[in-house]
Amino acid sequence: MSDLEAVFLDHRAPLTIGGADTRSFLQGLISNDIDKVAPVRAVYATLLTAQGKFLHEFFIADWPDAGANGVAFDAERERLADLERRLTLYRLRAKVEIAKAAERLAVVALLGPGALSAIGLGDRPGAAIAFGGGVAYVDPRFPAMGGRAILPCAGAGAALAAAGFAIAPIAAYDRLRLVHGLPDGSRDIVVERYFPLECGFEELNAIDYQKGCYVGQELTARTHYRGTIRKRLLPVAVEGPLPPPGTPIKLGEREVGEVRSGLDHRAIAMMRLDDVEEAASKGLALTAADARVRPQVPAWVRLSPAKAS
Repeated sequence: MSDLEAVFLDHRAPLTIGGADTRSFLQGLISNDIDKVAPVRAVYATLLTAQGKFLHEFFIADWPDAGANGVAFDAERERLADLERRLTLYRLRAKVEIAKAAERLAVVALLGPGALSAIGLGDRPGAAIAFGGGVAYVDPRFPAMGGRAILPCAGAGAALAAAGFAIAPIAAYDRLRLVHGLPDGSRDIVVERYFPLECGFEELNAIDYQKGCYVGQELTARTHYRGTIRKRLLPVAVEGPLPPPGTPIKLGEREVGEVRSGLDHRAIAMMRLDDVEEAASKGLALTAADARVRPQVPAWVRLSPAKAS
């Protein structure tokens, strides 16, 4: 059996954007620097409200088929229409064409030891290469998550099989991201409620502090430079039945967070950091419904933003 796994991420779908003004249009909207996107590099980014709260997250890869300056977004399928609507509102007179591509393009996660080398990639976050009639790239957030690809639906299976990948279920992807504590869109990040630095977007390479203004930039930068974060999405080990998303986490009778997505005995949870510290220092139990949860802070997580020198 192959140790290389390809997971079709059916809850994700592509959106293509092209036209003469594509790069300048996106540069004023998204949290990362669109000028980083090239045939050899993909990025991770987010779209925020004017108040700096989460709306959408997406991966962006170079996509010449979309036309001049073309890019492809890997975004949440069920919220793709909302993303398109919001981008269209900002388009005004910009020469930009936005199109859904879910019927002809698929999003795939490439997992397993050797997954990156199997398609000719190293381990530099975001490094990209042409593959299978589309593009494959190292996960820009965290190379331990392997690779991602945007591929034409017709022929994707054959291209993956030729590279030595066996098709695996979505649970294989979820187990890996939960081990590392990576959120997965609005499954974990509550729309118009959570701030990006509460969700690890800084450490996950979604924010460029040198690129200039974008929607929500002012509050994001202020939080970064002041280093004030009181809540964080954290992975938790679950002892007992897995609580459904939205289940409150309690320290005694006090609500201190909520469970988001989970699988088996792991989950992602938004938690107040002071309460996590109190529970740890005093040996107190954190509970969610009939389960006990134990926060596990991965090495990549910084509980305070990195301040500028």
